[in-house]
Amino acid sequence: MRLLRPSMEYKEQVLEYKKGFMENGDDMAGASYLQNYDVYEEWIKFVLDNEKENTKHTEVTANVFLAIREEDNSLVGMINLRHSLNEYLYNYGGHIGYSVRKIERRKGYATEMLKITLDECRKLEMKKVLITCDSDNIASAKTIKSCGGIFENEVHEDEGLVQRYWIEL
Repeated sequence: MRLLRPSMEYKEQVLEYKKGFMENGDDMAGASYLQNYDVYEEWIKFVLDNEKENTKHTEVTANVFLAIREEDNSLVGMINLRHSLNEYLYNYGGHIGYSVRKIERRKGYATEMLKITLDECRKLEMKKVLITCDSDNIASAKTIKSCGGIFENEVHEDEGLVQRYWIEL
């Protein structure tokens, strides 16, 4: 698997990814507001601008990566690495958000994506990383724990519970 920055090469696959999540009513975590964009090129501009400290559109600098399966050059997931935490991210969102295409789940891709992204965190000289998931997302909790996540607590968000895990780097 490779983690690549979004590009025009993957436009159709990203749009199919978005469509699948929208049709299933799934949470498109790690896709950096893709669901809000009707024009792919505008989304790419948003994502790439958000990588730069002086042009970012959100409160924190972040990188979005497409998780591409090397065997067939297929998009299996997306992952977002936030370089710092604001109050919301500290409480609910964490440094990393990710999602995997429904037909690609339970194949170890989320774990592989997270491990590669943790290497990116080390390159940024981050010392520890917060990762969260909904309390009913057992698969995500297993992924986080398998990558060294230590459960800290659960916090209420809207009508649900969010589990917070820290990974020491």
